[in-house]
Amino acid sequence: MTQGKRTPSTSKVRRRIRRSKPKPIPPRRARVRRPDPRAVHIRATETTLTAVAGLVGFGVFLRELDVDAELRRTFGRLKPDSRVLYPMAAQMRLLIDAAVAGEARVFGLEALANDPLFAHLAGGVVPSIDTVYRDLCRFDEQALAALDTMLSEHGLAPLAQAPPEIVHLDVDTTVEPLFGSQEGARPGPNPRYHGRPSYHPLLVRVAETNTVIGALLRPGDTSFGNDDVPYVERCLDRVRAAAPEAAVYVRIDAAGDCTQMLRAIADKAAFFLTKPRLTRDLAGAISLVTRWKTVDWDADGRPRRQVAEVPFRRREWGNLEARVIAVRTLDRTYARHIYLWDDLDYTVQVYLTNEMAEAPEDVAARYDPRAGIEVLIRDLKHGWGCGQVPSHTFAANHAMLLLKLLAHNLMRRYVLRRFPELSRWTVPWLRRELILVPGRLLRGPGRERILRVPEMSLLGRWLN
Repeated sequence: MTQGKRTPSTSKVRRRIRRSKPKPIPPRRARVRRPDPRAVHIRATETTLTAVAGLVGFGVFLRELDVDAELRRTFGRLKPDSRVLYPMAAQMRLLIDAAVAGEARVFGLEALANDPLFAHLAGGVVPSIDTVYRDLCRFDEQALAALDTMLSEHGLAPLAQAPPEIVHLDVDTTVEPLFGSQEGARPGPNPRYHGRPSYHPLLVRVAETNTVIGALLRPGDTSFGNDDVPYVERCLDRVRAAAPEAAVYVRIDAAGDCTQMLRAIADKAAFFLTKPRLTRDLAGAISLVTRWKTVDWDADGRPRRQVAEVPFRRREWGNLEARVIAVRTLDRTYARHIYLWDDLDYTVQVYLTNEMAEAPEDVAARYDPRAGIEVLIRDLKHGWGCGQVPSHTFAANHAMLLLKLLAHNLMRRYVLRRFPELSRWTVPWLRRELILVPGRLLRGPGRERILRVPEMSLLGRWLN
C-alpha cells in the first residue's frame, strides 16, 4: 500500500496564505486553564481604534484607478451647487466604502459613523442617513445609464489588460422579495415567497473574471424575453470593445430559447449556448434517435454517458443556424430528471447552440460552468446585500444595486492586482482579511495621519 502525501486541511491552507501560524510554545505540563473574564477590567478611553483599516489600501487603489475623479466628472451635475456640504461623488464613495465594509443598508452608516477612520475617509463627518436617502433619489435615467457604463468598464478592465481567446458571458435573472410597498414591487415568479411582490433584476457576468458587466433592475412581473434583447446586445458590444479578437459565447438557461434573442446574438458574431424548451415534439425527436456516441463508461464497462445530435428545428427559428444536442446519462447530478425511455434508466439534458464545429460532448461541457453565475448571485445577495433595497423609489433602488455591483467589481480588481493568490476566496473571507482589519489612527507631525495595523495581517505585509 503506497502512502501519499497528506492533503492539508482548509484551515492550514488559509493559514499558509495568511502566514499566521502561531509561535512555538514550550511544552506545558500543567493543564490549560481559562481565566475568569470578570478579572479583565474594561475602560472606554480609546478614541483612535478602527475596525476597517483595510479601507485605506482599498482607497489608495481606487485613487490609482482615478475612480474618485471619474465620479466627480460624471455625477457632479446631480448636485451642481458649489455650496453643497456633501457632493454627489463623495456620497457615492461613502456608499461604496460602506458596501466594502459589509454594511448593505444605508442605515448601517449610523454604526460606521462611530469609526474614526471611516469618518476621516468620509471627509471628517458622516452625513445623516436622511441626506443619503435624498441623494439616492436624485438619480435619473441618464445617471443610471452612466453608472451602468462605469460598472461595465471596471468589470471588463481585467479583460482589456490581458485579452483572452474566448470570453463566456452568462446571463441570468434572480428574484428580490420585498416586504413593503416599494415602487415597481409586483408579484411574479418567486420560488420561495409565492405571491410576494418583488424585483426581478437581470445580471450579465464575465466568467473569466467573475465580474458583472451589466445589471438591469426590473419589476417583479417582468420575464426574460424580447424586451431584454437591446440590453444583451449592448453588453456584447462592450465585450467586443474590450476584447475584439476573442470568441464570445453567451450562455443562458431555458429562458434563452427566444428566437429574437438567439438571432440578435448570432447577428453580433457571437455563439449562443442555451437549453431549449423541451416541448412534446422535441422530446419525441430525442426519443427516436438511434445513434448515440458513448463518451464515458462505468466500472463495468457499460455506457454511462452518451451524446447525439438531434435532427430537429422549430418553425419559428426560420433560417437561424442552430443545432440541438442531447446528452443522456445515468448520473443523478441534475436537479430535474427527464426520463424519455421506459426500458432505460437514462435522464436527458438538451442544448441549443449555433457553434457548428465543436464536438457534442464539448458543447455540454462548455455549458456546465454557467452554474458559476448562480454562485455569484448568492455572493451578491449574502455578501454584498444586493437583495436589500433602501428606498421606496425605484430609481434609487436601481442606483443602490449598481453601486453595490460596482463595489464588487472594484474589489475584484483590487484582489487581482494586489493579492492574486486570494482571487478564489469568497466575499466574507476577503472582507475579513483585507478590509475588517483592526488599527489605530494617530496624528503625526503637521497634518499627517498615521495608521498602525497588525504586523502579521495581509495589509501590514503589503504595506511593508
